[in-house]
Parts: sequence; structure tokens; C-alpha cells
Amino acid sequence: MAVFTEVSPSEAGGLLSTLNLGTLHTMQGAASGIENTNYFVSTDRGDYVLTLFERLSAEQLPFYLKLMAHLAQRGIPVPAPQADAQGEILHSLKGKPAAVVTKLKGRNQLTPQAADCAQVGAMLARMHLAGLDYPLSQPNLRGLPWWTETVPVVLPHLTPEQAALIQQALAEQQALAATPTYQALPRGPVHADLFRDNVMFDGPNLGGFFDFYFAGVDTFGFDIAVCLNDWCIDLATGALDDTRAQAFVAAYDAVRPLTAEERALMPALLRAAALRFWTSRLWDFHLPRDAAMLQPHDPTHFERVLRQRCQHPWSYQRAGSASA
Repeated sequence: MAVFTEVSPSEAGGLLSTLNLGTLHTMQGAASGIENTNYFVSTDRGDYVLTLFERLSAEQLPFYLKLMAHLAQRGIPVPAPQADAQGEILHSLKGKPAAVVTKLKGRNQLTPQAADCAQVGAMLARMHLAGLDYPLSQPNLRGLPWWTETVPVVLPHLTPEQAALIQQALAEQQALAATPTYQALPRGPVHADLFRDNVMFDGPNLGGFFDFYFAGVDTFGFDIAVCLNDWCIDLATGALDDTRAQAFVAAYDAVRPLTAEERALMPALLRAAALRFWTSRLWDFHLPRDAAMLQPHDPTHFERVLRQRCQHPWSYQRAGSASA
């Protein structure tokens, strides 16, 4: 969440009025994130998030917005897109696609414990199951084809040692994608970016998931790996915390049991998730866009995570099982 496009209170208020969401009281630009323009807005009807989409097209956006509506209808706590009188949830503001969604209550849990990770794991499994009958399909736009296209672009900014690591990791994922074991992985709509700052906790209880604008159809195992690489690590070193990781996956497994292929490929999927975010952070850091309050993330964090996943592969140990 950054501000690439300045929106005035009168402009925001006009859209809110069109959506019958009341009179604008307060409006504040959101500083976190790097993809879209976001404002927190409050009216006499409630609290909302106004988003202007800077990269996603009007043709791509229905997948994300309708997915959120689909999940909300099935009891998954996600922001609800707000419709106009014609039932449309994709709008336009300042010549750009826009949406207004309800704002979840609570705050981020930035120092999660095993119990917090278990709640997220269980809800992620519920979300995956709820999305199985979602009728729209769109690939994960930051999946393997994007890594293959982007790694050569960032290579000139890397040391020889870094370049060797990222190219080796990419080659592994390209080879893996062609294997029958990988192709047998369960898949469906995934969040693909469910970091600590995209989850709300209302007191000790999980409040909901938000920011679905990297969602797409991919393997459920990849979605789990993205979460493990953020929720269950030591941030200073990137090392995985086994207690939190086991709690996360055990809670997920209790709701949607993992397949043998998912358990077998967990180490490789963790490397895939690290590669994805190292690549995107390198791209954002070295090829930035202008934006008010833009704060690119440090790419070296996911370099450390990837090195850890290469040096210390991690597997889920199901209770009562001798091996993953």
C-alpha cells in the first residue's frame, strides 16, 4: 500500500456517495506496500479501504474482487467489495480502476507465536477449500513464468555469488515444474502474499485476511510455503522456527489433509517461495516506481531466507508419522 495517485477528499467522497457508503469523515494515505494506491477512509457508515490499481488491468481485476466476494459468502473473514446500484464492484477514479472494500478490525500480529500461526494455518486451509468451486481462473501472475522473465533483468545488480544462487534456484523450479510429482499437487485460488501485515488479529483471535491482489490459481503448497517463510521464521537470520512451522502446518493439515506429494515437495516449495520474493524485491528495489511514501523492501532478507532453505531443508512431521 503506497500512494502513486493523489486522490482529493472530494474525489473520494464522490465515489463513496455513489456507492451509498455515507459522508466522508476522514481519509489517510496508506504508507505500506508497493503495488497500489490505498487510502483508509471513514464515513458515517463505517471504515473502508479505497484502492486505485496501478498495475492490474480492468480485465484482470474481476478475478480478485469476485474471489473476495466468493470467500466472504462462504464465511472466510476477508474484506467485502462494495457494489454500486447496478451491482458492480469494479469502479473508476482518476482514470484508473478502483475498488472500495470493508476494513477489517484489529491489528497485525508482527511477533507471532505458535498459537497465532496455528490459527492462520487453519484459516488458510478453510480458504483453500472455500475457493475450490470458484468459477473464475487466472494464473499466479508472479509465478514461474514471471520469475523466468525477471531474473535476467535483475542479474546485472547482483554479485557473482548472488547471481549463481538465484540462477540455480530458478533452474531447480523450472525442472521441478515439469515433474509428475509437481503436476499432481492440489491447486486452486491462493492468496500468494499472506504475510504478517496482510492478516488482522482482533485481540487473541484471527480477524481476517486481506490484500488479495497477488492472488491467482497455483498450488496450495506454494501458498503454505509463502506463509511459513514469513510467519514461522527468525527475521534476523531467515531460519525457520520448527515449533511455529509445525504448528502452522499441523493446523492446516487438520482441516485439509496434505497429500503425499505436498509433504514430499515442501522443501522445494519453500525454496520457490523464497525465490519469488527475493526476485520481486530485487525488481522493486533496483527498478523502482515513483510514489509518495513508497518504501521498497530490503531484498537481502529473502536472499538469506533462500540460503537457509537450501542449507537446511524443512519438512512437516505429521503426528504419529516417522517421516514427513
